[in-house]
Amino acid sequence: QVQLVESGGGLVQAGGSLRLSCAASGFTFNIYDMAWFRQVPGKEREFAAAIAWIGGVRDYADYVKGRFTISRDNTMNALYLEMNNLNPEDTAVYYCAATRGRYSDQTPLSWSYWGQGTQVTVSS
Repeated sequence: QVQLVESGGGLVQAGGSLRLSCAASGFTFNIYDMAWFRQVPGKEREFAAAIAWIGGVRDYADYVKGRFTISRDNTMNALYLEMNNLNPEDTAVYYCAATRGRYSDQTPLSWSYWGQGTQVTVSS
C-alpha cells in the first residue's frame, strides 16, 4: 500500500523558516520523481518544487526560487522541503507527490501518488 506522510508544518512568522518532510512507503522510492505542491482553500493545487529520481535534477516554481530547496534521501525513502524567508502568501496546505518520468510536469494530474498534506501558516 502506497503511503506518503507529510510532517513539519506549523505556524511561523514572516521571514521565518520551516522544513517539511515526507515519509514514503509501499513503492520503490528511488525510481520515482518526487514533488511538493501546495493549495489554498478555494484555489487550485499549485506546483512548488520537484526532484528527479536520480536526485540531482530539480525544478522550482518561480515564486519559490531562491527561498525553497527540495531534497531527497533515497536510503531513508524521504523527501524534504526547506523553506526560508517565508511570507504570508506561502500559507497553504503542502502536499508531497510521486510519479515516474515526469519530474518537470507541473500539472497535478500527472502525479500518481499523494499524501494528506501538512498545514503551513505564516503570520505577518
